Amino acid sequence: MAWLEYLLPLIFLFPLGAMAVIVIALRNLHDARVRSPFNARQLREPGQALRDRLDRAFATLFLNGALGPIVTLAPLVYGMGRMLFANQQNWLEWALYGALSTVLVLVYCFLLIRDFQHIRRIKLGLACELAVGQELERLVHPEAHPYYVFHDVPTDSDIIDHVAVTPHGVFVVETRARTRPFTADGREINLVTVEPERLRFPGWSEHRPLVKALRASRWLASWLEQRCGQPVPVQGVLALPGWDIACAGTPDGLMVVSGEELSHQLSERHLGPLDDALHDKVIAALIERSAELDENPTLNEPSI
Repeated sequence: MAWLEYLLPLIFLFPLGAMAVIVIALRNLHDARVRSPFNARQLREPGQALRDRLDRAFATLFLNGALGPIVTLAPLVYGMGRMLFANQQNWLEWALYGALSTVLVLVYCFLLIRDFQHIRRIKLGLACELAVGQELERLVHPEAHPYYVFHDVPTDSDIIDHVAVTPHGVFVVETRARTRPFTADGREINLVTVEPERLRFPGWSEHRPLVKALRASRWLASWLEQRCGQPVPVQGVLALPGWDIACAGTPDGLMVVSGEELSHQLSERHLGPLDDALHDKVIAALIERSAELDENPTLNEPSI
């Protein structure tokens, strides 16, 4: 029976299949998320959403790196089995097996390169998140100053990187990481010009970070007013760590900073009246809102 010549070589694929099953089962072996022993909620640090995303990126890298050799060897192993059971040698068929393996090698090389670049972008974003978070932590002196800082606060469709509650207003802090280009002689160009509708970087311009920060601040202002029953002074802050800022005009309700001395800038900025009762209501509402991220992990996809 001719069909047996194609069925029997599948026996040689069983060891590869078993290895693939083990790799898939172990893909989530490393999970850095930890939960509080008091309330079982996930413990969050600055950039926690990006930390979780980095874990998933490393899991994908592990999966592609481990499955790649298995999948690319499968056509060759099957082809060798065919050579043992075939009555006649068909060199065109063997060439097709070799070509298929070559294509699979190229595909997995592309996937590995993509994963490597993805991890580099996430690490850069995480480094900037940690730098800004460290600056914001200087606001937290409970015995002397009524400041409160939240990280990874979920909106209806996205995540706010940081929310700082001060005695003089609420600040929505969004962090964006961008790689600084170099000149021909090796000098870094780290000057960004802020315009009312765009950020003009050396060689390119963007408007989405401004739109995202404004949308987040407006959402939080509307949500806090609804929860607290009265208007709350809210301002958006876009932090670009590592960049020098040249301001040619910013949208209303938004300030663009490098991130250095951020705690001092926010503590000195007065947005409007925020009495003690309203201040406590804002903090209670944000604590409740932050807990929703643990209950709905699908929101855990911040922009970079």
